[in-house]
Amino acid sequence: MTRPANRPAARSSGGARAGAGRASADRLARLLNLVPYLLARPGIEIAEAAGDLGVTERQLREDLELLWVCGLPGYGPGDLIDMAFDGDRVTITYDAGIDRPLRLTPDEALALVVALRMLAETPGVANREAVERALAKIESAAGDLVAAPVEVRLPADGRRVEQLSAAVERGRALRITYYTAARDETTERTIDPLRMLMVAGRAYVEAWCRRAEAVRLFRADRIDAVTELDEPAVVPPQARPYDLTEGVFRPSPDLPLITLRVGRGERWITEYYPCEHVEAGDGDRWLVSLRVTDLGWARRFVLGLGPDVTVVAPAELAEQVRAAAVAALEAYAVPDGAPAADPAVSASRR
Repeated sequence: MTRPANRPAARSSGGARAGAGRASADRLARLLNLVPYLLARPGIEIAEAAGDLGVTERQLREDLELLWVCGLPGYGPGDLIDMAFDGDRVTITYDAGIDRPLRLTPDEALALVVALRMLAETPGVANREAVERALAKIESAAGDLVAAPVEVRLPADGRRVEQLSAAVERGRALRITYYTAARDETTERTIDPLRMLMVAGRAYVEAWCRRAEAVRLFRADRIDAVTELDEPAVVPPQARPYDLTEGVFRPSPDLPLITLRVGRGERWITEYYPCEHVEAGDGDRWLVSLRVTDLGWARRFVLGLGPDVTVVAPAELAEQVRAAAVAALEAYAVPDGAPAADPAVSASRR
């Protein structure tokens, strides 16, 4: 392999990191076009290639560095795309088979068709027509390979999702009855929908909430009732869509911080919830600190975890959990003077 003299021998991932913030789809299309372009023009000058491809020389060099770590599974010598540099000229010396037509196995074709069918049914897809065109081409090319009786369905709230999606497409305001799990309350709201989203397998409608006077995400399976109004959705100019790159819940310093001592059986919460601090304690116990929307949600959360969890802080939460536990125990207490239940009868009712 021949590399330019002004570059280190190790394959650099700097180009890949530099391009991480750019539009992934645009860069993928450019990389796929780059290999056949260079194969047809061995020894072309980088400046000329950059001009033909409509990118800067720096961008082209970064793309070439990324190609060095692209190739076939195995990703070892003989698997990755390779190239040679002679001054400012570049030649593809191994294309990793990218010039050959794609051949799908029956399992690969079926998996791709199922994925595209699911994508076509997912709310919030920006270019559904492109998905449907790609699906039609693959189904036509695969023929009987994808004729297996496969049914693709969204989660159980699919009917509600369809209702919400239709209202979003029509640009109508909605009146909804919504259950807020964090506060354990149901409220009536009028919302102006922006878009439908699918995050971590759950459907959401993102909308301007007239009650909160802010953009909110409403989970479809927590919307108990929907009424489409005879007025158009009017979204104020200051409304901004959520940034969901870090998930739906984004802890902030102004939210309550709770600290729990958890046993081995409850360590899963450190993987399921965003935690600020996790520290190994005595024995198998860990100290876990995390932000919560409010202490009411935290009380229900802790009570649901069971006896292997202790509230360390804040004291207010510990008192709320203790009071709720005492009240639950008192509900099972036998009044003074009441006859004890017959064990045989109790057993037969279980």
